[in-house]
Amino acid sequence: MLEIIKAGGWLMLPILACSIVAIGIIIERFWFLRRQRVVPKHIASQIWQWQYRNQLDKIHIKSVRESSPLGRILAAGLANRNRSREIMKESIEDVGRHVTLELERFLNTLGTIAAITPLLGLLGTVIGMIKVFTVITAQGVDNPAVLAGGISEALITTAAGLAVAIPSLMFYRYFHGRVMRLVVDMEEQAIKLVEVMHGDRELDPTENLAARVSIESSLKSDVEHHEYTPGPV
Repeated sequence: MLEIIKAGGWLMLPILACSIVAIGIIIERFWFLRRQRVVPKHIASQIWQWQYRNQLDKIHIKSVRESSPLGRILAAGLANRNRSREIMKESIEDVGRHVTLELERFLNTLGTIAAITPLLGLLGTVIGMIKVFTVITAQGVDNPAVLAGGISEALITTAAGLAVAIPSLMFYRYFHGRVMRLVVDMEEQAIKLVEVMHGDRELDPTENLAARVSIESSLKSDVEHHEYTPGPV
């Protein structure tokens, strides 16, 4: 591998650096953009449970805000739930823009790598061919070893540039699509929150039932915990 890098010339260094950065971004985005981390399933039912029990105070809203990116958006709406619909929506949209930018972090860098690495490979091809024609002009075609060095440099840089660009472009498109799906899911949850809080929409039966079951089980555990147990006679 080291011999191939040396044969490719100095342009292999920026191509290699781009590959390292791309690998780091791909691993980081896979970890950060997990659906359970960004849009946890339990957060909506937890909010409806607190709302049903009149427990949506600052402490619970803070726990929602710190739970996930979706929690930050919903917490912005919950903090303004007693104000007008427009103010509640504006606060959600303001936080939502910041969350979307956070989800798209490093994707522009990955897209830039996918765009420039083929150009670096093409530049290496041009430089390698210039070396070949320089040798032909100076020495003719009697020394095929020298000609082969320039041609191999051209081919190696081209192959290296494409080898970095192709997976980078694939993962850029994949992560961009995943971000769009997550944003749509968060928008749906935020719109539902606004409409339910202002009485324009009823909870889905499954969500309402889940909240009630959670409340009833919590109350039952509280009663059992405080139930009087007679001592020994």
